[in-house]
Amino acid sequence: MIDPKKFAERFPGDFTFGVATAAFQIEGASKADGRKPSIWDAFCNMPGRVYNRDNGDVACDHYNRLEQDLDLIKDMGVEAYRFSIAWPRIIPDGAGPVNEAGLDFYDRLVDGCKARGIKTFATLYHWDLPLLLAGDGGWTARSTAYAFQRYAKTVMNRLGDRLDRVATFNEPWCIVWLSHLYGIHAPGERNMQAALHAMHYMNLAHGLGVEAIRSEAPNVPVGLVLNAASIIPGSDSPADLAAGERAHQFHNGAFFDPVFKGEYPKEFVEALGDRMPVIEEGDLKLISQKLDWWGLNYYKPERVFDGADRKGDFPWTLEAPPVSDVKTDIGWEIYAPGLKLLVEDLYRRYQLPECYITENGACDNTDVVDGEVDDTMRLDYVGDHLDVVADLIKDGYPMRGYFAWSLMDNFEWAEGYRMRFGLVHVDYGTQVRTVKKSGKWYSDLAAQFPKGNHKAG
Repeated sequence: MIDPKKFAERFPGDFTFGVATAAFQIEGASKADGRKPSIWDAFCNMPGRVYNRDNGDVACDHYNRLEQDLDLIKDMGVEAYRFSIAWPRIIPDGAGPVNEAGLDFYDRLVDGCKARGIKTFATLYHWDLPLLLAGDGGWTARSTAYAFQRYAKTVMNRLGDRLDRVATFNEPWCIVWLSHLYGIHAPGERNMQAALHAMHYMNLAHGLGVEAIRSEAPNVPVGLVLNAASIIPGSDSPADLAAGERAHQFHNGAFFDPVFKGEYPKEFVEALGDRMPVIEEGDLKLISQKLDWWGLNYYKPERVFDGADRKGDFPWTLEAPPVSDVKTDIGWEIYAPGLKLLVEDLYRRYQLPECYITENGACDNTDVVDGEVDDTMRLDYVGDHLDVVADLIKDGYPMRGYFAWSLMDNFEWAEGYRMRFGLVHVDYGTQVRTVKKSGKWYSDLAAQFPKGNHKAG
């Protein structure tokens, strides 16, 4: 096990160590205080969509255990908390009346963080679209982008004076491809044309959101959190390298290019033809407003090779086998160098601002034994990836912080509650929290930094 004191020497004194969660995954209280259903509430109630038909009705009961959980974060010694705000609590119908009780909850959350010296990194959208908007087409409808703009203005008008940073969206790739093309996440669409409309209107909502945030809270640094794919071609053959470039355009370029270049990848657009939605004048200018920071979520590499049997709506790349059998309990390859390759590639391709690793962690389903959780695999995973972040800082990349995913075990979307990513174990029957071995190590690391001792900045 890496000595936290020696490890800390590799990071600058102003580096931020934090933990991350998302509203639907931990809050529960799905019908409390005016909250209405999201697309995920509906998705969970559809047979065959979520493991065991698990849902977010209770989750980690964070809504009712807020003070206890904020004390837990403080006791862990981390400097910052990245959380998401639930749109269905703020504007339950997506458009229409504002729910003051929902805003009050996040007032308490933000004020509770400030009272404990914890910096607040808020995400406005982490997948829980108000269900009523789905009736108008959800993310496949342009009107949803403008509904998001109003929601962003509402939140920032109320909370913007106390937030340290804000992101518009979490993981556009999942919102678009996983949810509208692969059908794995809510709303479960499997249609390329629907996915392309969702892609552009979500990108547009990001741009409108940036505008709204700056109009209400111009001093809050605004960013976007992307789960960029670390594309590793299966070989050095020209065909596999070309497949890697196609994979980049599909997985990364569809989101990075409009935001950081003001355009969609040329070959990507040409391949899809008239299935692309109408891009109105001014859309790309809105989408490509300069950001103050960006977040990168990284878990595993994506190995690809050229597939002679490609079929369907796009010149697909096929997954290549991992280089080793070392995997997390959800079956994802462990390959920390993929993070370094990805950051280097993205900064080579784009003019990017400062970066936070906003999610990184491992699914390790080790359970409690005699009051302890010996999740050595997760600890090693976090240590290896932080080692890569330290190398990137040494090489001159503007890496400003790291948020472990996740603070606690929670509802893991289509996997329900069977996969555990937390630094803290949650007994879902009793809601007892137990800090794992990895959580104790991460706490020891954060404690090496002055700002990890809750000096608000």
